[in-house]
Amino acid sequence: MKGKPIPVVAIFDVGKTNKKLFLFNEQYQIVFERSARFLETTDEDGDSCENLESLRLSVFDSLHEVFRKGEFEIKAINFTSYGASFVYIDKDGRPLTPLYNYLKEYPKKLLESFYAQYGGKDKFSLETSSPSLGSLNSGLQIYRLFKLKPALFKDVKWALHLPQYLSYLISGQPYADMTSIGCHTALWDFEKNNYHQWVFDTGILQKMAPIVQGDRLFRATFPGSGYLVGSGLHDSSSALIPYLLNFHEPFVLISTGTWCISFNPFNNEPLTKEELSKDCLQYMTYTGKPVKASRLFAGYEHEEQVKRIANFFQVSTGKFKQIGLQWDIIEKYQALDISDELSAFASIDLSHFSSYIEAYHVFMMHLVKAQIKSTELILRPNGAQRIFVDGGFSRNLIYMTLLAQAFPNSEVFGASMAQATALGAALVIHDHWNTQAIPNDIIELRYFRTKQQLH
Repeated sequence: MKGKPIPVVAIFDVGKTNKKLFLFNEQYQIVFERSARFLETTDEDGDSCENLESLRLSVFDSLHEVFRKGEFEIKAINFTSYGASFVYIDKDGRPLTPLYNYLKEYPKKLLESFYAQYGGKDKFSLETSSPSLGSLNSGLQIYRLFKLKPALFKDVKWALHLPQYLSYLISGQPYADMTSIGCHTALWDFEKNNYHQWVFDTGILQKMAPIVQGDRLFRATFPGSGYLVGSGLHDSSSALIPYLLNFHEPFVLISTGTWCISFNPFNNEPLTKEELSKDCLQYMTYTGKPVKASRLFAGYEHEEQVKRIANFFQVSTGKFKQIGLQWDIIEKYQALDISDELSAFASIDLSHFSSYIEAYHVFMMHLVKAQIKSTELILRPNGAQRIFVDGGFSRNLIYMTLLAQAFPNSEVFGASMAQATALGAALVIHDHWNTQAIPNDIIELRYFRTKQQLH
């Protein structure tokens, strides 16, 4: 005799490379996982882009697989994906264009004339709380369509960010959410707390779906379906949710990967021109509250410099994972002037170092110094009682120890949890599907202290 089906929440976590479906039980343990990767296709200009049709079919295929199993009862479905990408659908819900890549080159003259119309690049960037990033400012992708393909633009019923398009596939309802709108889109005027004037002037507002709060759920349109559907979340903001729900004293999260992004949900001061020039921007929580953030391309630089050191000393890159912390090397070089520019180590002649271990320690001292400078930009005005680091560098002993040494007035923790982005999208709708309390051990913390002085 079959047991009772396990109540679960289904989360689609769509990254650039991996597209995953997770089922979490009421204790937030992953009880099912499915992963897919698709070949990219190209748009009409020959630029690479996501295969939207493969993605659409994958959503339905994965759900059908779970429904066929019968061992799970899906109570709710939510979505999280990379941002800065729009799907333009017609009145019948059909996509009208490819899913343009956010790295696609933006027409220079179009951008210049746009900024000239709205007070210049600096003024506009301050109002929309984001550096000028071309197509990564996803609202400008809509503007490009509006200006360069007016006939096609006329047929657009809704312009949906990717997480909301995924939600639309299941709910049949078009929505916009603040985590997507607030992430370097050039759409939102942070001072006025409304869409920027250009969105009204161009009529693009008519193509924007109604804004809903990220913790709301809606009925699915399929007849007989008993589950509820979330409106979807931008992945960076979703990964912050487990921390926001667990910790209420001021903290900073350094989320490390290719980009290392420092988030401060407790700094609500407007961005300054200087901060913008140093790659600071504002994100938005699911409740529409601004989160000051700074970015550093540190994961990428780490990969490049590890390869350079490995080649020079004729060792495999795998060896760098086993390097222990050697204080004698750190103390030797701390007496010297270490640059806080991320790129500075790349021009240092590696023959100065006696071993790959010494070279790696000095590189990490440069990287952490650049990280400190980046994080300090968003620490003001009150500092933070705790600094959490998640992602790859949270497991790097040299990185974590040097960071703890640099912030003696904060407690520094390496944080780990299974699939933080997907977990955030599940936790945000907890009250709608889960009969249990949120467990207090979702985030595993490891405390890093500074080196004790010997007397």
